[in-house]
Amino acid sequence: MVSVPLSVLDRSRTRVGESEAETLRATVEVAQQVEELGYKRFWVSEHHSVPGVVGSAPTVLAAAVAARTDQIRVGTGGVMLPNHKPLVVAEQFGVLESLYPGRIDMGLGRSVGFTNGVRRALGVEKDAADDFSTQVQELLGYLAGTSSVHARPGEGLRIPPYILAVGEGAAIAAALGLPVVLAARPDSASLLEDYRSTFQPSAWAPEPYVILAVTAAVADSTEAARQLLLPEAWASAYSRTRGVFPPLQADVPAELTAREQEYFGNALRGQLYGTPAEIDQTLTDLVRRTAADELLITTNTFDRAALLANYAALAKLSG
Repeated sequence: MVSVPLSVLDRSRTRVGESEAETLRATVEVAQQVEELGYKRFWVSEHHSVPGVVGSAPTVLAAAVAARTDQIRVGTGGVMLPNHKPLVVAEQFGVLESLYPGRIDMGLGRSVGFTNGVRRALGVEKDAADDFSTQVQELLGYLAGTSSVHARPGEGLRIPPYILAVGEGAAIAAALGLPVVLAARPDSASLLEDYRSTFQPSAWAPEPYVILAVTAAVADSTEAARQLLLPEAWASAYSRTRGVFPPLQADVPAELTAREQEYFGNALRGQLYGTPAEIDQTLTDLVRRTAADELLITTNTFDRAALLANYAALAKLSG
């Protein structure tokens, strides 16, 4: 049995034939179901001008989720800080924490818009991520009350910060003494070793805390679990070959070009799927190898009933 808590990251993926409003309402409904299943957190993400994703305003969506749930922690995975002014982010989380005390997580990432047009619309340059560490410190200063400018609400509130890390982000989290969220990849072990060995205790976290992000699917058979992951894998292959990330569709085309097949295979590589027993063993081994404190699960599939069944099966694996 998996020995660490499980949480969910929902990217508000659109489906073919579904309106964006329906997608957002479905995200809130999934959060309600996930809460009933006993998950620790429900996080939403930030993407801009992506046809297949409508999670563009994570603090707004987090407010809607928190309003319709009772106990589960709600947060962002994450707010892309280079796209925003730290004071505004501090105030937004101050509002959330004031309305839903003790339930809000502040996940922060360093990505900027994927295209020049999106970055121009957001008012940032491609190198904006280079200032991420400074931006995080400024944001935390508003919450801690050490800035000459005061975040109201926000100042003095205890809102747990988490750094979504790829490479340099883990080093920033360690230097600032913050929990880290890392994708489970072949290089995760070395990143985690560096993070733990260089971690500087802070007022926000006295010791390292690792949330490992994984894509996982469970079904009665290994092949049925694999089928759950195919819509997202096809969307990834489609985006790589056409430059547009599309809504999820129920079926993958029967015939793929060699280039599509390559990207399709790459999208499935590293994702976890299998029967409950198989995934239990896989996740247990993963936690043992990485000493992760928590697993953040993402599953994107077309059929939401199957999605919820997947989360229910995973929840049963957590001790």
